[in-house]
Amino acid sequence: MKLNQYIYLISIPLVLSACKVGKNYVRPQTSLPEQFNTRTVAAVTAGPSIANIAYKDFFTEPTLKQLIDSAVSHNFDLQFAIKNIESARQSLKQANSSLFPDLNLQVNASSNRPSDNSLNGMSTAMFAGSKHIEDYNASLGLSWEADIWGKIGRQKEAALHTYLQTGAAARAVQTQVVANVAQGFFNLLMLDAQLEIAKHNVRLNDSTLIVIRLQKDAGQVNILAVQQAEAQQLSAALLVPQLEQQIAIQENALRTLAGALPSKIERKVSLSAFAVAEHLTTGIPADILSIRPDVKAAELNVMAANAKVGEAQANMYPSLNITASGGINAFKASNWFNIPGSLFGTVAGGLTQPLFQRRQLKTQLELARIEKDKSVIEFKRSVINAVTEVTDALVKLEQLKKQHELQEIRVKTLNQAIKNADMLFKNGMANYLEVITAQSNVLQSELSLMDIQRQQLSAMVDLYRSLGGGWN
Repeated sequence: MKLNQYIYLISIPLVLSACKVGKNYVRPQTSLPEQFNTRTVAAVTAGPSIANIAYKDFFTEPTLKQLIDSAVSHNFDLQFAIKNIESARQSLKQANSSLFPDLNLQVNASSNRPSDNSLNGMSTAMFAGSKHIEDYNASLGLSWEADIWGKIGRQKEAALHTYLQTGAAARAVQTQVVANVAQGFFNLLMLDAQLEIAKHNVRLNDSTLIVIRLQKDAGQVNILAVQQAEAQQLSAALLVPQLEQQIAIQENALRTLAGALPSKIERKVSLSAFAVAEHLTTGIPADILSIRPDVKAAELNVMAANAKVGEAQANMYPSLNITASGGINAFKASNWFNIPGSLFGTVAGGLTQPLFQRRQLKTQLELARIEKDKSVIEFKRSVINAVTEVTDALVKLEQLKKQHELQEIRVKTLNQAIKNADMLFKNGMANYLEVITAQSNVLQSELSLMDIQRQQLSAMVDLYRSLGGGWN
C-alpha cells in the first residue's frame, strides 16, 4: 500500500509537468510577394538563389578570395560575435541542467560552552554531564523544483533560441564583412584604373601645352591660351595625388576589416578583369526567411521572447519544491562515523503559491509580452528591409547596365573628338579652347565609366549579400 502511495506522489509532478503554460510559437504573418518587383523578374527568379553559393565559389579571384578569408578569420566584429555564441552556449548548458536537483555537501563541527549561570549552561551540565556541547555533522542536501507548469522548459526553450540567435547574428556579421571586403576591393581597383586615366591625361595635356607654347612663340596665340592650357594641365595633375591618397586609405580600410595593421595590398588584377554575371538568380522572396541570417536571427529572437512570456506566466502559478538531506551526525567525535547509529535523513515537500509581491510577477509578465511585441515588429521590419534591399540591388543592376552601355559609347565618341580636335588644332583649323574642352570631357567621361563599372560590381555584391549570401 505504501509503495502505491509513493508511486502516486512521485507521478503527480510528472503529470503536471505536461501542463506547459503559454502559447507555442507561431511565425508572425508576413506579406511577402510571390516575386521581386523588377522588370527582369522572370530572369532572376528562375532557379535557386545565388545566396546558396559559398563565398569562395562566388568570388574566385585569388587576391580577393585571400582578403575575404583573412577577414573572416580575423575581423574583430566577427570575433566579438563568436564570443557572444560562446556566452549563449554556456547559458544554454545551464538551462539544460535546470531540471536536475541541486546537491550540496556540508561538513561542520562545533563546540558550544554556555555560561554556568545560564539556563543553557545548567541544562547542559544536568543532562549532558559536561560544561560544553559538541556537534559533528556531515550531510548531503538535495533540493528540486518540479517543472509542473513548464517554467523550466520555457527557460530551456528561451536559452536555446537565444543561442541559435547569436549564431545567426554571427552569420549576418560575416555576410556584411564579406560584402564590405569585396566592395572595398572593387573600389580599390576602380581607383587604380582612375589613377592610370589621370596619368594618361596629364601626359596628353603636357603635349598640348608644348604645342600651345610653340604657337605662342610663333605669335599664333596669346598668353591667355598658354595660361588656360597650364591650368588644364594642373587640374589633371592634381587628380594624381588625390587618387593616390584614396588608394592608400582604401588599402588601410581593407586591412582593418581583416584585423591587420595598415599596409600595401599587392594586386595584379585590374577592374576590367571583372564583369557582372549574366545569370544572377534570386529565387522567391519567401527564401529570405530561411536563408538570410539577420532575418533568421530576428525570428529566433521572437521565439525566445515567446518562451519568456510562457516562463513569466508560469511564475504566477504554484511551485512544488522537494528537499531531502541525509548523512551522519553525533555529539561526540568518537561516535561521528558510528554507522548506522549516526545516520540521519529528512525528506520534505512544499507547495508555494505567490499571493502578493507588489505586482512584480504581473509586471514581469506584461514586460515580457511587450518585449515579444517589439521582437515581432523587428522581425517584420527585417523582412521588409531584406526584400527592399534585394529589389534595390536588382534595379541598380538593370539601370547601371544601361548606363554602362551609354557611357562606353560616350567615351568612344569623345576619344574620337579629341583626335579630331588635336589634328585640326595643329593644322590651324580649331582653337585651343576646343582642344582643352575635348581633353577635359574625355577625362571626366573615362573616370565616370570606371565608377559605373565599380557600381555594377558593388550592386552584384549587394544582391548576393541581401539574399543572404556570404556566411557559408
